[in-house]
Amino acid sequence: MKPSLTALRDGEKIHRTNLLALTKRQQLTIAEWQLIGNLAAGHTTQEQLAEATELDTSTLSRQLKSLGAKEMIDKEATGRDHRQLIYSVTTTGQQALTQIDADYEQMTAQVFDKWTDEEKNLLQILLNRLETSLTRTNK
Repeated sequence: MKPSLTALRDGEKIHRTNLLALTKRQQLTIAEWQLIGNLAAGHTTQEQLAEATELDTSTLSRQLKSLGAKEMIDKEATGRDHRQLIYSVTTTGQQALTQIDADYEQMTAQVFDKWTDEEKNLLQILLNRLETSLTRTNK
């Protein structure tokens, strides 16, 4: 049996590979999918997005530019000097987001198909406890 943290890391790699396949079908990266999700959730300025995603300005700008080139988002200048930009999800972006979200839900259902509610709840409790423990070792 693998040590717990090794199994967790290996599971994360498999999860990431599967998630990458889901997003790639919609011509997006995982980060772009998450960014569109934040936009759809109402974080419409670069400042709000930076706070929600914890990305630095240059990384966020690069991702927004890429999403604009893929016609997944629009931007509109606002304010007195038109330097403030408001971002919104296009119809194409919303369709991609909806499809990836549905595919992700389906993948999650497949992963936990044979699990009881008790097992899923126990896993959630243990993962939350692990996260707390890992956070403590970081300080």
